[in-house]
Amino acid sequence: MITSKENPKIKRLQRLKKPRERKKTKRFLIEGYREIARAVAGGIAIEECYACHELFLRKENEESLLQEIEKRGGEVLPLASSLFRRLSYRDRPDGLLAVGRQPSRVLEKVPCSNSPFFVVAEGIEKPGNLGTILRSSDAAGVDGVFVSDPCTDVYNPNVVRASVGCLFTQFVMETSRAQLAAYLDKRGIQKVAATPHAKKLFTQVDLSGPIALLVGSEQYGLQEASLEEADIQVRIPMLGIADSLNVAQATTLVLYEALRQRHSLS
Repeated sequence: MITSKENPKIKRLQRLKKPRERKKTKRFLIEGYREIARAVAGGIAIEECYACHELFLRKENEESLLQEIEKRGGEVLPLASSLFRRLSYRDRPDGLLAVGRQPSRVLEKVPCSNSPFFVVAEGIEKPGNLGTILRSSDAAGVDGVFVSDPCTDVYNPNVVRASVGCLFTQFVMETSRAQLAAYLDKRGIQKVAATPHAKKLFTQVDLSGPIALLVGSEQYGLQEASLEEADIQVRIPMLGIADSLNVAQATTLVLYEALRQRHSLS
């Protein structure tokens, strides 16, 4: 069992909390049974998993997951409770913390349906909002989420946590705005920009075809270039003093309108 904070592996875990280390090593942290289980199911390579058995909530489930990680070549390492709490991002940790390898993805290999349905999250600053967008995108059945001109990386531990592991259940990729715009134009995918300044309501436009929903940063919204290049702009009606919703809430509303139009829901 690892008991010292001076252990090289513990120091490595601390470094992986920094975006520079995640970018350099192409590794990231995943905390929690549900999140790690979804990472394993999504094909993420788990290199190490640190386990604190006294914090397990459902010992049978956690043990089964650890066995699966070992079966796939990952290393399971017991960790003292005091160290685990020191490393944890949670108020009530459940005793599992893993190191995963970031998948390599390119635009040309985006899996999509006959009528592509994408989300483009541009310049999102808050990890919690980005994670919630990923969670809503998974629920609405999008083909992929593009994080354009990112202000926070998708492998931030708080993005993983807020997405409840939905980061691993769909195609998610960081890219530049210009590169992504060229990709969407080439494939004839309509760019739908969500902005409070649009004339049309999001319920008044056809969202049933190939679309990419563009949402922008919390403070400034979408870049002017993205607004100009959009095929259509939509807004959510605001009847109070607030001029906009939280970006994750707004994304969820438009996603479910698109889902309603694209599928006959009972």
